[in-house]
Amino acid sequence: MIQLLDRLLSHTVNEISVDTAAQLKHALFIDTRELEEYTISHIENAIFVGYDDFSIKPIAHLNKSVMIIAYCSVGFRSEKIVEKLMTLNYTNVHNLYGGIFEWVNQGYKVKNDTGFTDNVHTFNKVWGQWLLRGGKIY
Repeated sequence: MIQLLDRLLSHTVNEISVDTAAQLKHALFIDTRELEEYTISHIENAIFVGYDDFSIKPIAHLNKSVMIIAYCSVGFRSEKIVEKLMTLNYTNVHNLYGGIFEWVNQGYKVKNDTGFTDNVHTFNKVWGQWLLRGGKIY
């Protein structure tokens, strides 16, 4: 997965590993996937900002130096959102390397509206190959 991911990402922003991100107490996670994906599961307390219809509104009130970790499925879409945040003068933004797939692959939990879940939205079987744990929802 790492070799494929290294070719997929442009590495234009700060990247943070899942293990490092999971240990942080005061970082804000933002989910840059689509609402359907977020609804299936997301990192606990993550704020939905979307991708196709990205909205800065949910985080616009924050100090631009707060630590923000953006994620999507594997890191491609969140990398693009981090680039946008940097143009808006956010100074402490990071892309979660491997995204929510790697988060779950490393054994960290995700939630939905009813509590913790094993399910993750993976688009289709091709992208679903990157998710090694949990239930794959297409």
